[in-house]
Amino acid sequence: MTEGQHEATRDLSEDDLKDIERKYDEGAATRTVAPGFTAFLRYVALAFAIYHYLTAGFALPPDFWHMGWHLSGLFILTYAFFPAFKTSIAFDLKTGWLRIGGVPIIDIIAMVLGVASALYLGLAWRGIPMLGIEEQTFRMGNPNTYDMVFGCILIVLVLDIARRTLGWVLPLIICLFMSYALFGPIFPGILQHPGVKFKTFVSSMYFPQEGIFGVTLWVVSTIVFHFVLFGVIAQRTGLGQLFIDNATILAGRYTGGPAKVSVVSSAFFGTISGSSVANTVSTGALTIPNMKRLGYPGHFAGGVEAAASAGGQITPPIMGAAAFIMAEFLEVPYTTIVIAAIFPALLHYVGVFAVVHLMARRLNLQGLAKDKLPQFAAVWRDGWANIVPLIGLLLVLFSGYTPFMSAFCGISLSLVAGMSRIKQPVTLIYAAAFIAFVVWKYMGGGFDLSMSLMLIAGSVIATFNPQDRITIPEMAVTFETGVKYALAVGAAAAAVGIVIGVINTTGVGFRIGFMVTQAATALGSDLHWLFTYGDWELFSTSDLTLFISLVFIALACILMGAGIPTTALYIMLVSVAQPALAQLGIPPIASHMFVLYYGVVAEITPPVCTSAYAASAIANSNPFRTGISAFTLGLGKVLAPMAFVYAPVLLFVSETGFDLWEFSYTATSCIIGVVSLSAAVVGYWLTPMGALSRWLLAIAGLVFIAPSLQADLVAAIIAAPVILSQVIARRHAASTAG
Repeated sequence: MTEGQHEATRDLSEDDLKDIERKYDEGAATRTVAPGFTAFLRYVALAFAIYHYLTAGFALPPDFWHMGWHLSGLFILTYAFFPAFKTSIAFDLKTGWLRIGGVPIIDIIAMVLGVASALYLGLAWRGIPMLGIEEQTFRMGNPNTYDMVFGCILIVLVLDIARRTLGWVLPLIICLFMSYALFGPIFPGILQHPGVKFKTFVSSMYFPQEGIFGVTLWVVSTIVFHFVLFGVIAQRTGLGQLFIDNATILAGRYTGGPAKVSVVSSAFFGTISGSSVANTVSTGALTIPNMKRLGYPGHFAGGVEAAASAGGQITPPIMGAAAFIMAEFLEVPYTTIVIAAIFPALLHYVGVFAVVHLMARRLNLQGLAKDKLPQFAAVWRDGWANIVPLIGLLLVLFSGYTPFMSAFCGISLSLVAGMSRIKQPVTLIYAAAFIAFVVWKYMGGGFDLSMSLMLIAGSVIATFNPQDRITIPEMAVTFETGVKYALAVGAAAAAVGIVIGVINTTGVGFRIGFMVTQAATALGSDLHWLFTYGDWELFSTSDLTLFISLVFIALACILMGAGIPTTALYIMLVSVAQPALAQLGIPPIASHMFVLYYGVVAEITPPVCTSAYAASAIANSNPFRTGISAFTLGLGKVLAPMAFVYAPVLLFVSETGFDLWEFSYTATSCIIGVVSLSAAVVGYWLTPMGALSRWLLAIAGLVFIAPSLQADLVAAIIAAPVILSQVIARRHAASTAG
């Protein structure tokens, strides 16, 4: 079979797209269960979603109860939907005397034990005198038998649900951390420590503040789930389609139109979706076939979509779960993280856009015909109401209210836009309920007058939505989908809490961070002579130490990212990166963003690149070649972290301060560097370029990203021959054509 035959263009049905998402998205592939058990699970999922929705708007119960309820839902749904081992027939419906509703008895037992261990903490918090259980305060560090039994059950089952939803890699790494905590004396050198007693370890992992009931599970159960649910509802009500249509209007008619639509629509869609695979499937269903019809190779078309969609986790305002956890780690408002992410996200999309444009020029690919473009007036006449929930969410978020209150308002406005219609008075109950909530909050001092009036106005305006109304059963299915999307990230958050507990108990993060900086310092000293000539030096030892440390950490992120979700990877590696980079004088927000970005890069780095695999399934292309294309297209995201570590001003909110001139100069230098790299990747700028020119331009691009006038002058000297030859070749081609 030839490449052309293998990559034949095909249109995929909605069921085909769902199959692709189930295959490559950790939380989308679920087991088939019997109809009766399906109904029970539907009620559990709806209760789970409604509980979180209502507590976000009204009041959260105590943390140990709130996280206990969240874990209980995770255990029930994960053990029901995810088989113990993923084989070709594991997801089919099976019946027999060892199964209940198609679910094996052993999974039912694990489900019950999981719920019991999750809720025991709340039940025993104030003590249970009849069982001889004291208040939790008196048991910290000295757990009783009940604590030990339920604690051990919880640790084992949390690791198991992480394995079922995400595979073996994350649980195995967590087991390594656990071994380090328990068997500290056997480790060599600086890693050696006295070891943690088993009872102390279980107590640390089980009781709140650290371990499983720590910050990661709190953030996911209190904030992340709500934004996942908002993204799913907003997409269902039509916001995703509105983004795609407007991206097509903006970019479709230009050179390489469908590919630019992919970049723009993925950037738009990324504002409401923190999932790279969901982003890839949602926008790629339209853009990838269009790119192939235009003439792009299948692997390149898939790579464009994967690289653009991977930006969803770093695109404000709704980033991936790791961004919310970062806000908690740094103890800053989530809006600070959103502001810091603006330029790095822009730099990523500039890089992808530049490669797409230059490839289209090289292949002489034209844009879409005018009659193939959506009509601006028609798109906004039908879909204008779908933007109201996003505006409402952002207004609340940037007015200083909590992220979960902003998500509550966004979800509420999505329900109004989807289900209330002014011409159907009975359906106005949803709008009336939200307006009553806003009035209640205003009367209690929760909302100020201007915010209350804006939310009420948004609710009223949304009822004039001209699109077909979504029914209650349809919205219930949407809620269920949102819950299923949240299972994998919930399991990862609970499991990776064990890592945080080990780090806090043993101090291993500082130990490894010290090892990284020591190794980088030694290597930097050894290489320093290469960059000195007499008294003149291009790079100092401290410059080299910082650069080598960054390379070590970046490589660790990319290598460990093979099979580990971004959130878990970020939590594990930031514990190493933060101490190491802090010793080198890097502001905390820059070091945290550095780790987050390289965690996202792993999404499009072969051999394990789930976004690229999903895109290749739509493009019917070779998965590995698609992954390579996605990685080269995502070079902007690979290099952006280096830039904002060296120049924290690019993050706007760094503690080093903000200077407009410094930002403008540095940002321009970075953009030139990313565009230079893009031209080197494609082998085309004004005209095709040879291997030597591509290498020179790639080196110049790397040097441009180093934010200093000295580096920019060196980069300009390196790039000058290439630019000159390109201009001469362009003039020669123009004169020949004339």
